[in-house]
Amino acid sequence: MSVLEMKIPSPGESITEVEIAQWLVEDGEYVEKDQVIAEIDSDKATLELVAEEAGTITKVVDDGDTIEVGAVACKIDTSAKAPAKKAEKKEEISVAEVKEEKKPEAKSNNNTPHKTENIKASPLAKEIIAQNNVNASKIKGSGGNGKILKSDVDAYITSGVNSSNIAQGWGGTREDSTSKLSSLRRKIAKRLVSVKNETAMLTTFNEVDMGAVMNLRKQYKEKFKETHGVSLGFMSFFTKAVTEALNKYPKVNSMIDGDHMISFDYADIGIAVSSPKGLMVPVVRNAEQMSLAEIEADIKRLAIKARDGKMTVDEMTGGTFTITNGGVFGSMLSTPIINPPQSAILGMHNIVERPIAINGKVEIRPIMYLALSYDHRIIDGKESVGFLYSIKEMIENPARMIFGNKTPEEILLNL
Repeated sequence: MSVLEMKIPSPGESITEVEIAQWLVEDGEYVEKDQVIAEIDSDKATLELVAEEAGTITKVVDDGDTIEVGAVACKIDTSAKAPAKKAEKKEEISVAEVKEEKKPEAKSNNNTPHKTENIKASPLAKEIIAQNNVNASKIKGSGGNGKILKSDVDAYITSGVNSSNIAQGWGGTREDSTSKLSSLRRKIAKRLVSVKNETAMLTTFNEVDMGAVMNLRKQYKEKFKETHGVSLGFMSFFTKAVTEALNKYPKVNSMIDGDHMISFDYADIGIAVSSPKGLMVPVVRNAEQMSLAEIEADIKRLAIKARDGKMTVDEMTGGTFTITNGGVFGSMLSTPIINPPQSAILGMHNIVERPIAINGKVEIRPIMYLALSYDHRIIDGKESVGFLYSIKEMIENPARMIFGNKTPEEILLNL
């Protein structure tokens, strides 16, 4: 018997241990080479453990266990033979079976449990499916070869699609459950608390008329997509406006290191995106050098990787400023928390038609509220307000982005 020991790879510098989020295969199951066999949570990202060779697997640790980097997670018997595929049998159908097939289908009863024996899902996912009487055929699996994972079931249930939830209500059992926070969630919690305790965080607000950008987008979105192969969204406008404002207000693009302030002559912008594992903040590198199309393409690339759980640690570290858009979830106003060790974060919100005064008259305009949370230790009120107002000016007059936050007239007059 030839046995291969599968060891935990290093997710990144300074990470010494990880947590087995969940095994995607059963003990004793035959796995193929390069098959994803487990999900691993580290302090910074969720990674995949891939089988280095084909064979029968024997687990050394269980779901939820913490294990050191370099330690053995499982063993693979590479001498094991792959199980023979079952041949499809062509059986004669009896008259009785034909009659049975022709019977009208009985109306589905929401109280009838859905069978889970033949479902391609992880053990924990099967358990939740059975407990919640979920129709697994309607769940799209995100695991290897379409395998349904716990996160897929949770997302389906919380989406409200399950018709039995509508008919019977969602609870009423007065039961509770306890589950261990993932390593990533524990790290996020610790970082967020430290921000509140270790920074002088303050938030300033403003509103922006989105009419100009919306009209520009409406006029050119088809040609933009045809030319560049990506859709034109609002995030690229805000990212571009942020990079120009950071150049004008460099302290907002700085961070504290002990008794020193580190300032950057580049803008690596973190873009908060939603993923099955929660909120992730991949970084768009050197956004100050990018066009709108390049920004949109990079955001799309990173969002897809976050959704598929393939984000690397390097892609989520080293940002100098962060943008988060709660508006996609319907948020009207919020006070975003700084993403350490950065010193500021911009919060975007939903766009709502509101009555505002223009030249002494009331008009209905598409308005978005903006929020800038910043570390008051190095960023003064004048800089924070000026930075946010600069973004407002560029969004309301996009031509300012081309001329470095100035109008063509100001350039002409050397103002």
